[in-house]
Amino acid sequence: MRRTRGRVINVDSLQDFDHRLSSGARSLSGWRLRSLDLSDRGRALRSVEVAGALFLGCTLQDDDEVSVRARGAVVFPTVPDSPVDTYRAMLYTPDELYDAADYAQSFDARVYAWSQRAGADGDGALAESLHDHSIALALERWVHGRRLVGVMGGHDAVRGDVGYADGARLGRMLAQSHTVATGGGPGAMEAVNLGGYLAHESPDAVDEALRALAGAPAFRPSIDAWAKAAFAVRELFPHGADSLGIPTWHYGHEPPNAFASAIAKYFRNAQREAILLEICQAGIVFLPGAGGTVQEIFQDACENYYADESSTAPMVLVGKEYWTRTYPAWPLLKALARGRAMQPHVHLVDAVDDAAALMAQGV
Repeated sequence: MRRTRGRVINVDSLQDFDHRLSSGARSLSGWRLRSLDLSDRGRALRSVEVAGALFLGCTLQDDDEVSVRARGAVVFPTVPDSPVDTYRAMLYTPDELYDAADYAQSFDARVYAWSQRAGADGDGALAESLHDHSIALALERWVHGRRLVGVMGGHDAVRGDVGYADGARLGRMLAQSHTVATGGGPGAMEAVNLGGYLAHESPDAVDEALRALAGAPAFRPSIDAWAKAAFAVRELFPHGADSLGIPTWHYGHEPPNAFASAIAKYFRNAQREAILLEICQAGIVFLPGAGGTVQEIFQDACENYYADESSTAPMVLVGKEYWTRTYPAWPLLKALARGRAMQPHVHLVDAVDDAAALMAQGV
């Protein structure tokens, strides 16, 4: 939870900084000032005690930095040549990641290219770790007060296919009572975030959006065409509901989808996977997928296996034929659940409507 009172205070905007000083603050002890441009706040900094304050990635005039250090503050500078804000205080938006018409020139693509060049060296690894820590803190604040339900599924679902349409319908149904969270990528993840985005629109809006997207069915061969179609749908329905995407630059060849209103993008995939499962306290629906989805099923099963009755979260697998024959995860999951607190909370259904109904019941 974001600390705004007490001995530790997070100050993430100049407006907050100015307001606190104008309200009478005379000591910054315990303050964590993140990514603020304080280059014209030298007089204000000299008017207060700064011992015990942390300046994380802030911009300071050279003499102001010397002054606050000499008076007991700790200053952590930005990591040189890093394209990301290592002390970022907010999750990303689609517009930030897609800040250029040519995806190859976008912030998202630039960061991935940098990570491939510099991620293994000392400064690069430090920047990635600091960034992911900041994103985790921002995500913690974003999810506070929300009831999240997760949907996992394959990245290969194509716009225009029945499976993609089912994912969109599922996302819309779940979003009537929960906040939807996905891995934030293409395929089934995009479909579910699309449904969550259209939660407040009429059911016909999903069909209209699906028709608009069908002209660019996948991000190959052209990410630009794929993304352009998504942003066109966002313009058609500009008042989308909140949903969450948690993608990773580890899979840099997979662009993030534009329908998640908040995007917690990580460098470290293992951290991203664990956090995605952890925050979905209302349960997770598993659509058909391959290796990654199977891994997520049993990561979630492990958490539920050791949970007591008060902390078990529902698991719903969609596709009886798929999960019993194509990838027979269900027989093992059912056997694992037998006799445990999780047993009544593990389900196999054929239709997304049934999955949504179970989640609405919380079972």
